[in-house]
Amino acid sequence: MIRINGLDTFYQLTGRGDPVVLLHGWGASSQGLDGVVGCLGSTFRVLSVDLPGFGWSQAPAGAWGIGEYADHVRQLLDQVGIGRTVFLGHSFGGRIAIHLASHYPGLVSRLILVASAGVRPTRGAGYHLRVGVTKALRSLLRVPGLGGVGDRLGSRWRARVGSRDYLAAGPLRPTLVKVVNEDLTSMLAMVQAPTLLLWGDQDQEVRRPAVEVMAAKIPRARLTVFPGAGHFPFQDAPENFCEAVLAFLREGQA
Repeated sequence: MIRINGLDTFYQLTGRGDPVVLLHGWGASSQGLDGVVGCLGSTFRVLSVDLPGFGWSQAPAGAWGIGEYADHVRQLLDQVGIGRTVFLGHSFGGRIAIHLASHYPGLVSRLILVASAGVRPTRGAGYHLRVGVTKALRSLLRVPGLGGVGDRLGSRWRARVGSRDYLAAGPLRPTLVKVVNEDLTSMLAMVQAPTLLLWGDQDQEVRRPAVEVMAAKIPRARLTVFPGAGHFPFQDAPENFCEAVLAFLREGQA
């Protein structure tokens, strides 16, 4: 455990060799990437961290965006003595890794984005209808005198249209809203590090068009697709995942 900007932050260092930093997805923790640690730990020095608000790490007081999370990770690396490194980010962690690679290119030697979020998907008419109804309902709930009726209406509507992450976010809900509304597309062309995109073709969270945008816009990117795997390819296809990651990292050691 280490204290950064007043927040207790849990991390683990495993193995020896060149450093690799693992950044987990939303609603998860460093423990969810234990299989990746096992894959890399015999060859690399692996740092896995519970991002603020997840696992054993203290939550931020206000709503954080990707910039705040990226700066927190950067300060963590500085305090534990890790400089230029490989970043592997899953989903939400991929957003943070993209921000770091685009804003601090000297810090990132290679980049691995696993089912990475960050490209805002095209929204259909149904999405805009739900947003409109939500805003109208929010205004209605401010009407004096509705009392418990308004609260019940709001709860039922959120349960119907809210994502799983949104419904489970609790105190981190303002942070989630802020994060998912950040479109990182403009940052992709700024990524200088060799980049490996890993994606399962059954992923229901990050869709193929978003991954293809990343593959097209990151200058030195290539895409590996795992047939039959979902949003967690390191769990759905662990052997193939490990093989792909190790092959990519060995290129950097040649």
